[in-house]
Amino acid sequence: MLFGLLFALAAGLMWGLVFVAPVMLPGYAPALLTVGRYLAFGLIALPLALMLDRRVLRELHAADWWEAAKLSLVGNFLYYLCLSAAIQRAGAPLPTMIIGTLPVVIAICANHRNRVRDGHLPWGKLAPSLALIAAGLSFVNHDELAVLRSGAGDLRRYAEGAALAVLAVACWTWYPIRNADWLRAHADRSPRAWATAQGLVTGPMALIGLVLLGLVHLAAPGALIPTGYTFPLGDRPLAYLGLMAAIGLCSSWLGTLCWNEASQRLPTSLSGQLIVFETLAALAYAFMWNQRTPPPATLAGVALLIAGVMWALRIKPVKHTA
Repeated sequence: MLFGLLFALAAGLMWGLVFVAPVMLPGYAPALLTVGRYLAFGLIALPLALMLDRRVLRELHAADWWEAAKLSLVGNFLYYLCLSAAIQRAGAPLPTMIIGTLPVVIAICANHRNRVRDGHLPWGKLAPSLALIAAGLSFVNHDELAVLRSGAGDLRRYAEGAALAVLAVACWTWYPIRNADWLRAHADRSPRAWATAQGLVTGPMALIGLVLLGLVHLAAPGALIPTGYTFPLGDRPLAYLGLMAAIGLCSSWLGTLCWNEASQRLPTSLSGQLIVFETLAALAYAFMWNQRTPPPATLAGVALLIAGVMWALRIKPVKHTA
């Protein structure tokens, strides 16, 4: 349990870096950041596969590679595509609030679906933890809630953005549950090698995405990439390449590795709640980058999130028979 918690914390610290990348590279479209990140993930996975995990990867069957491809397609590309499109349609506040429900949604789905394998966390004991996390997310996103209450914006675009954000939540609810299924069913396999395998199948997908982006940019300038953008590296090529390499290594490979380690050790209903570490890390990095002090509402939200996680860690799973 302790090592699972620490690995989930490390994954959150790695994944939080992704949320400051758009702030650090404001002139780069979300689609470019997405394909850049996952192309770097694929390129980084190649030498790691040759040096560290060649033997284990050879033992994977075709079904395992197909599972890695599905996880990468849904949990990486489709998720970020939906999230980026949602932000473009509705702005950041609404999608941020909807994505913020992930820890609660995953915990609820996994607690029912995996009750036989992982044990059942009694709903009466789990409810206070989920309530604390939900309240913490609402405090953390206080500014976003204020924007939504103002009613500003096009209702149709808001509805389209909300639908895309809900689809993004569905993608990343499916991903950790299915990923944990594979890891728990293959407890003898290396979580590191499984992270590398996902990187190997992600690289070609990212390359295809980059080619498609280039074609769209030529056919319809301004549709997905800002007009005047120097494709593919933009006007800050060294900053773009360096940041994509750092995120590809830390957020994609190392973050996936740590999450895999946590998923092998913890019930999925609990590990789902620990995604709040990603929210906390993203907040901390954003405030450090902007050299700002968190407002009282944000600090209160952080305290509630931590309290919710600590409450969940005290719950003992109850054995459940089919």
